[in-house]
Amino acid sequence: MQNKNSRRSRSAGAAKTWVLVAVAVAALGAAVWWWKGSGAAGGEGAAGAASAASGASGAGGFGGAGGGRGGRGGPGGNRPQPVTVAAVQRRDLAVAVDAIGSIASANTAVVRAKVSGELKAIYFKEGQPVKAGQVLALIDPRPFEIARDQAHAALARDQAQLENARADLARYKDLVAKEAAPRQQLDTQQALVRQLEATLLSDQATLDNAKLQLSYTRVAAPISGQAGLKQADLGNNITPSDANGLLSVAQTQPAAVVFAVPDARLARIRQQLGAGQPLAVQAWDRERRQMLAEGRVASTDNAIDASTGTIKVKALFPNKDNSLFPNQFVNVRLQLDTLKDVLVVPTAAVQRGAQGSYVYVVTDGQVALRKVTLQATDGDGSAVQGDLKPGEQVVTDGADRLRDGGKAEVIKVPAGGASAGRDGGGGRSNWMDRVPPEMVEKLKAMSPEDRRAWIQQHRSASAPAATTAPAASEARPAEAPARDAAKPEAAKASGEAAASAGGERPRWLDRVPPEMVEKLKAMSPEERRAWFQQHRPASAPAQ
Repeated sequence: MQNKNSRRSRSAGAAKTWVLVAVAVAALGAAVWWWKGSGAAGGEGAAGAASAASGASGAGGFGGAGGGRGGRGGPGGNRPQPVTVAAVQRRDLAVAVDAIGSIASANTAVVRAKVSGELKAIYFKEGQPVKAGQVLALIDPRPFEIARDQAHAALARDQAQLENARADLARYKDLVAKEAAPRQQLDTQQALVRQLEATLLSDQATLDNAKLQLSYTRVAAPISGQAGLKQADLGNNITPSDANGLLSVAQTQPAAVVFAVPDARLARIRQQLGAGQPLAVQAWDRERRQMLAEGRVASTDNAIDASTGTIKVKALFPNKDNSLFPNQFVNVRLQLDTLKDVLVVPTAAVQRGAQGSYVYVVTDGQVALRKVTLQATDGDGSAVQGDLKPGEQVVTDGADRLRDGGKAEVIKVPAGGASAGRDGGGGRSNWMDRVPPEMVEKLKAMSPEDRRAWIQQHRSASAPAATTAPAASEARPAEAPARDAAKPEAAKASGEAAASAGGERPRWLDRVPPEMVEKLKAMSPEERRAWFQQHRPASAPAQ
């Protein structure tokens, strides 16, 4: 009996042992399956990108070395991240201030008639340049010619009377000398001569005024410039009190622009103006694509605007080609100084964190974080100080998913893009090869900002799918359906979004009506993932 009991207890213990072993093996298999599944899905889509980005700017400091599933401790932490790069340069960099303003003519004159009369002729063409003193119009001169002739006649009459009075004065002097005429008669004749001389001066002034009024009938340009539209037509009676005048003339050579700059720049501006050093100013069009003209600072205002903390600066442009028009909007760039022989990196490469500015340097696929001090920025280039050498490759796009000591794959943005980084000897990334040709053309036509935004949106969704998903499916094809069913909804949705954005098209998506496909293309990544999550239960079994 005891032997039976002992055999039963040993059998029960052995059964328990095998059960424990089976449970352990099952747990180990589940752990391995979960680790591989999460490794394939880790970092995919916007969720992986968001965790990586939060790790990049979180408590990990520079580069977020300790954050996110795609960080140093995550399963996909050693996966090379696609980036674009540019070389560090050592060159001169201009220190400039950007402002906005509008072109104003150096002088503007409204041409008005100085005498009233009928407009008989117009000698200018609207919109054409005119010179100072050029006759622009003619007012009927006949009334003024008559007044001139009358003044001339009065002058001749009084001049004859004066000559007669002077002759009588000479005779009276001779008679008084011989005591043949009284002294009083001589004095009276002398007074008459002086009176006629004064009358002659008045007649001469009247004649000069008549001639001046007659000259006003020929309307002349007071300044050189560009003629505006005429404000009166032939045959109209015009007067000096007309509000609009006859036309306006704007002096566009030189052209002036008044713009405001921060008061912190005032000391440097006044220093250079006081030393006689010219301050170069450039005028650009609205889109900052074409430079319209170059000029010099002429003067500054005499007071700072306390409400805005700015000072007004006036610049003059020669405008010899008349490319600048009054009231034309322009973007102004004032060059204050030039930094000589400094390290220059693309502005997009400089990252900012809680501890300062930094850049990522890529050397043979390895990423290194370098702290820098930003000196000045001029458009797409920034002058920095730090542990950098000319020729080193700094990341210009894709830095949001990098960390110090990680790996990076240098990609090439489609040719013709201003933000395209150097390939560094490597070829195109696999995920870029999956972009349809029509999308490549659209990328070429995009602005640098739009192109970077598109790459950032689609890199996180397409790169993991191109590198990890095929390997996982080839390693365990039998487990693929179960793994896909157990994946987090956000990761699977982002993978499907990546496939519809530029990768392989899911089979179940073929069942979607064409009009819904177009709507999906127009959706943002977040809206597309939400749509996938809502419609997957009905469509996933069709795969």
